[in-house]
Amino acid sequence: HKIIILTHTMYCWLLLQIYLCLYGDEGILPVRLQMPKVQRPLLEQESLLGLGPSLGLAPQQVLELTCLVGVALALCAVLLEPLRDSLIYFCLRVLYLSLYNVGGDFLHSEWDVLLLEAGLLAVLVAPLGLLRRHSSYRHHDPVSFWLTRWLFFRLTFCTGVSKLASGDPAWYDLSALSHHLENQMNPTPLAWYVHQLPDWLLRFGAVVVLQSEIIVPLVTFFAPIRRLRLFGFYVQLFLQLCYILTGNCSLLNLLSITLCFSLLDDDHFNSNTGPKKKKGQEKKYILGSFTSLCMQVNVCMCVGVSSQVPYTSMAGMSVSKVLPAVRDAYSAVERYQLVGAYGIQHRMTSAEGRPEIILEGSYDGLTWTEMNPMYKPGNVNAVPPIVGPHQPRLEWLMWQTAQGGDDTSPWFTGLLQRLLQGKPEVIGLLQVDEAQYPFSQKAPVFIKAKLYNYHFTDPTKDKTHLQAWWRRQYKREFFPIVNLDDPTLKKLLEEAGLKGKFPAQTGSDTPVSQALSLIRDHVKGLSGSLLLSTLLATLAGIFLLKAVFSWVLGGPKPRPASADHKTRKPKEPSETAEKSQAAAPSNRGGKKDSNEKKDSDRSPRKRK
Repeated sequence: HKIIILTHTMYCWLLLQIYLCLYGDEGILPVRLQMPKVQRPLLEQESLLGLGPSLGLAPQQVLELTCLVGVALALCAVLLEPLRDSLIYFCLRVLYLSLYNVGGDFLHSEWDVLLLEAGLLAVLVAPLGLLRRHSSYRHHDPVSFWLTRWLFFRLTFCTGVSKLASGDPAWYDLSALSHHLENQMNPTPLAWYVHQLPDWLLRFGAVVVLQSEIIVPLVTFFAPIRRLRLFGFYVQLFLQLCYILTGNCSLLNLLSITLCFSLLDDDHFNSNTGPKKKKGQEKKYILGSFTSLCMQVNVCMCVGVSSQVPYTSMAGMSVSKVLPAVRDAYSAVERYQLVGAYGIQHRMTSAEGRPEIILEGSYDGLTWTEMNPMYKPGNVNAVPPIVGPHQPRLEWLMWQTAQGGDDTSPWFTGLLQRLLQGKPEVIGLLQVDEAQYPFSQKAPVFIKAKLYNYHFTDPTKDKTHLQAWWRRQYKREFFPIVNLDDPTLKKLLEEAGLKGKFPAQTGSDTPVSQALSLIRDHVKGLSGSLLLSTLLATLAGIFLLKAVFSWVLGGPKPRPASADHKTRKPKEPSETAEKSQAAAPSNRGGKKDSNEKKDSDRSPRKRK
């Protein structure tokens, strides 16, 4: 639970900056343009943005308030154990679902859906104690916890199967890792060094990846043998650590590691944070809450069955061939993102290199200067950045768009428009340091985009590129030369709904709006990696202080023993002898013999 809350905390903190730059009034896709024109009832709202008019807040302010409430609530839950409750998880999921429903292309990724589904399972697994008077601690029921393991199985197994089901020849001839390391979303410097390994070793690594994602989940995840499940846990943990070291830590890796723990049991940790299960306790718990268990079984069956519908495309089936009851169940939960599909859209591992969009600006249309982003390949001499666990959304979409070749996306048109206007909120997504941005003093008059293929350099072959990390080759023009008055840009803006003048909606001057403006001014201009590093350093400092104070005060006090397990204080030998002598005259027959036998059993010689 704690890892999921920490993941949600970091993600909401980053979303606070993302919404300022992407969905703010001067961002790429202002969120006010996505608001419904007709006011809907509260229960029919897909996002908390519908509460803006009643609160006297503009759409941008509601987004900022949603992110801040999620950050504050999740931070409190990380630091305070009683707040790791089912009700807190439910609130966090509602907040994030509100952001997801208005996020568009920038939030509709595989790991966003995974975070929503993992958040739902956390609601089922976590104890519900905030609304009760008694202790909130209780053992999780096995039904909902097995559903967490089922999610991890779907994520891992379908990711491996999709590599083969897509027909990608690189995975069949085991040459995928030779190209995968440079085609990752955010490769690290270590990926360059791993790329230089012998070909036979990289082919062996491809075998290990396929076995870990296909065979290991089938054999170990649901095995009744505990050692097999532990083996599956350590294999998946090792695999995720390899992904992190070569491709930066992302939200998908953090959630995968979190779901790995569903393969473990309490005995593996030897934890003393809660009471240990007694023999038959789980059976008594199930019998004592039979009604609640039946409800959870129904929910789990609904979620488990409906989660199979998206995977019909992998088997070549159409949704119409699925049972009507299953289709109806999937349609009922699709709106709330209760289940997701993972690994379906596998990208071919191209041997041509890593496609990248390079933006160039000019004042006269003759001399062009590149706008190199912070978090993706641009300058071939630049070291691959370490950004994890920050997830740069703009670079991620540019990377995906370069692979698909679509230059008419609304977000890309909005990006070009804001760069030509010189909006500092959008410029901060490319470069926070003004010295690294060539048009920080004056916005460019013209802008264009080119498509290059990037490869890691090979010291044995690229003798002239010994100081470079990348080598690139021009592929084609991605977007023609445009300016703010260009008819092509105006047409694309009109098709995307961004051409008209939509004035910023200002809320009332309330203490909430004033506080949001103050926080916005402090966050503006800071990079996402810096914000996340600050958050992690703050949490690490708090936990360190707690550990130091606990050590200074003598460590945690032991829990009082229960009445059934209280040990009796041993009696002094003199008292035992006096009582036995006083009771000797009154004992008769067999009773006297039994007492003498007990006294003899207690003697030191007898125990020896």
